[in-house]
Amino acid sequence: MLDYSPSADTGTADRVARSVALLRRRGYALAPARLGELCLGGPLTEPEVRWAAAAGDLAIASGLVVDRADDVRAARIGERAAGHALHARRYLEMTREFVRTLVSWAPFVRSVWIAGSLASGGFRESDDVDLNLVVDDGHRHLAYVAVNVLGILQALAYRSKPVDDLTRRPVAPRLMTANLILERSQLVPLARQDEGMAFELLMSEPVYGLELFREIVECNPRLLEHFPQLADKKAPYLIAPEPRPRIPAWLYPSALDGAARALGGGAWRCMQWTRRHHPEALARVAFVRETMRPYTLFDEASR
Repeated sequence: MLDYSPSADTGTADRVARSVALLRRRGYALAPARLGELCLGGPLTEPEVRWAAAAGDLAIASGLVVDRADDVRAARIGERAAGHALHARRYLEMTREFVRTLVSWAPFVRSVWIAGSLASGGFRESDDVDLNLVVDDGHRHLAYVAVNVLGILQALAYRSKPVDDLTRRPVAPRLMTANLILERSQLVPLARQDEGMAFELLMSEPVYGLELFREIVECNPRLLEHFPQLADKKAPYLIAPEPRPRIPAWLYPSALDGAARALGGGAWRCMQWTRRHHPEALARVAFVRETMRPYTLFDEASR
């Protein structure tokens, strides 16, 4: 998810508070040491984070740094973190296998990063896996369709997976989601270089196309003004060796993207229809789409 926000302030307490707010909008919170590593404006030590929490409107509850108004919710967030430790390894390997298949059959996909709860440390077994993609120009909707078709085929083997209002489907659970899809021409410069976009990149975990990820950071230096940690970001889940395409890219001309847009848009509207009796799920989808603009697919479908 992406968030619009003004440029970073140099005050330590303000930096910590704004970092907590970025996480809060995603439904997460971090322990002081980890929050210090990912702090807006650059890393801070654990004592500095604790000082900032004590000096401002923050609290440390259940071992997590949260807004004082969220200290009751901290226990639930902590339970998510504990669940992450139980389930993340399995789903990380499942996702890496999915990306191998996706890149093999969709050679127009140039970079893939794990995002959302699986990357942020709050994954529950009922969650789906959010993916950020970079694709060749004229292939955004083709990529969306490819992720969903392959995701459905993979999910058939996981029908017993726990679900919630966002991942429940009639035949098989929702397992893989295209969270953000960027075309190469949209990368330099990025239309979004605010702290929300920088934080999205910082929290993402590249699994394929690391050089392109680094190119984005290098060619959009304002991202580093918000989170200089991006300059040294590691990729512990990178697939090696990189998967090779099984079919040539010319079999997917950009002329097919219009048909993919119609197909994907119809599927997206159908998905929203299945959620019509679940207002919380609809609200969550609307929030995510709002924070991803101007990169949202099927915007006309939401009007």
